[in-house]
Amino acid sequence: MQRNWIGRSEGVRLSFRIDGMDMEIETFTTRIDTIFGVTFLALSPEHPAVSIISGISPRKTDMAVFVESCSARSERDRAAAGGEKDGIDTGLMAINPVNGERVPVWIANYILMEYGTGAIMGVPAHDQRDFEFARKYDIPVRPVITPPGEEPLNGDDMSTSFEEDGIQCNSGHFDGMPTSGSLPAMTDWFVENGWGVREINFRLRDWLISRQRYWGAPIPVIYCEKCGAVPVPESELPVELPLDIQMKTGENPLAGAGEWKRARCPECGGEGIRETDTMDTFICSSWYFLRFTSPWNDSLPFEGGDVDYWMPVDQYIGGIEHACLHLIYARFFTKFLADLGMLKAREPFTNLLTQGMVIKDGAKMSKSRGNVVDPDEIIRKWGADTARLFILFASPPEKDLDWSDQGVEGAHRFLQRVWRLVETNLDGLRKASDSALPMSGIQDKKSRDLKRRIHYTINSVTRDIEVEKQFNTAVARLMELSNALGSFSPLTEEEWSLFREGTEALITCLTPIAPHICEELWSMMGHKGFISTRVWPAIDQSALAADTVTVVFQVNGKVREQMDLPAGLDPGEMRLAVLSNPAVARRLEGKEVIKMITVPDKLINVVVKG
Repeated sequence: MQRNWIGRSEGVRLSFRIDGMDMEIETFTTRIDTIFGVTFLALSPEHPAVSIISGISPRKTDMAVFVESCSARSERDRAAAGGEKDGIDTGLMAINPVNGERVPVWIANYILMEYGTGAIMGVPAHDQRDFEFARKYDIPVRPVITPPGEEPLNGDDMSTSFEEDGIQCNSGHFDGMPTSGSLPAMTDWFVENGWGVREINFRLRDWLISRQRYWGAPIPVIYCEKCGAVPVPESELPVELPLDIQMKTGENPLAGAGEWKRARCPECGGEGIRETDTMDTFICSSWYFLRFTSPWNDSLPFEGGDVDYWMPVDQYIGGIEHACLHLIYARFFTKFLADLGMLKAREPFTNLLTQGMVIKDGAKMSKSRGNVVDPDEIIRKWGADTARLFILFASPPEKDLDWSDQGVEGAHRFLQRVWRLVETNLDGLRKASDSALPMSGIQDKKSRDLKRRIHYTINSVTRDIEVEKQFNTAVARLMELSNALGSFSPLTEEEWSLFREGTEALITCLTPIAPHICEELWSMMGHKGFISTRVWPAIDQSALAADTVTVVFQVNGKVREQMDLPAGLDPGEMRLAVLSNPAVARRLEGKEVIKMITVPDKLINVVVKG
């Protein structure tokens, strides 16, 4: 997205002469190989030539009305790929420099002054927006590139533009050349004939940072009638916003702050006026993370040692709409400061996670749509932990979340089950030993299965939170552990110790998701201090190993039998166990064994003769 926003493009800048006038219109194209397919020229309504043309055009009044209607629409709407393409014919003709052909000059709403030169050479056969415009106004469509190995395109029959690479046609002596060859060849030819120059363009434009708002960093400039614009001396920085401000709709708040606005000129000492615009808040958000490394320093924005220790930020979480705003500005600032030698990091963020939107009633949740869920109401009815749990469980963070009242109720029921699990067994939990039993000391199958479930859950939740950022699957693992604990009925001291280990693992791993209920349960169990300050539970790798494995028996590579064997048998023990199986013995009866291939804990393949 940022690459597209910056929009680096290599192409040719060329001019079309207006027939009968001492005027040329400059355009820029990355596809000079389509120059023979130009059938019109289009100008942005804001193009400087429009005012000149309207002065001599017989359609002066109509053009003025059209330009005014374009200015009433946002640039985003005008440039939208599927938006309506509107235009007006100026009545003038432009000359194509390569063949002298006269083509009409139009003003079109989808051409923006921000991009390129504000004028385009219209090639409807090979640009979809030009194609839609041409079909609407009955402008000819002339293909000059055709798909390889297919019949030449017919402009009258085309239902859409052809924008892919292909074979040159209707292009003079370049006919028959593939795009890979024609594009550089035609560029050289065009430049050598003096019709244009090679150029690299960028879609990116300068950033206007001043805003007529109260909230923002004041621009430290004082205007003096004698000295002009004078920067505020460093000794007087920062310029602080006034607190006794009066907010009025549609007005710059600081423009009315008379006492604050008046200031002495730093150069001559005369009366001056402060700049009343503030900086766009993106100025501050472009480097706030650097300030966080040295928050108490009163003399520097940040200290080199601090910023080099902490930067770059390990994980950034934000909306996709920040990709070409905050995130790209933050990268600019970081690289700029690194170039000045103020920090070593050249990128501000190592990892990016863009979360999805919340959907309710089939639409994006927003105040303007009137489908917002009041978080205070949810918290009053269900509690903050329920709201957190539902949001994290309902969807992976990068996907849209479909808000469901039933889902909220389900999340609440799960937390109630966890509460009852602890409350019902509270006496036994408090009395149970807090020393975890090693897997080797547990013989009962049901207890071994629970021990394995406990550490499988810790392992999975740790990975889901730290690495995968899949919080919904972390919640699912905790629900599975809760069910396993709920169906386990401890009787012996060892079983109660294991039950306590599992319950503490459940509560600890649930704490980042539902902290309030977990802190309460932790205290109920007799623990001192906060669970949130406890060390994350360690994973017992021996508990993750399976007790039994399914071994496949093959004859000449074809599966014949499957059997469960103790895990970890060496090859000799594994062969003995498999060959002792009556079904396997029958398979090999009367056959000559040539060799036996053993893959521990997985398979035995017996190669027999014939």
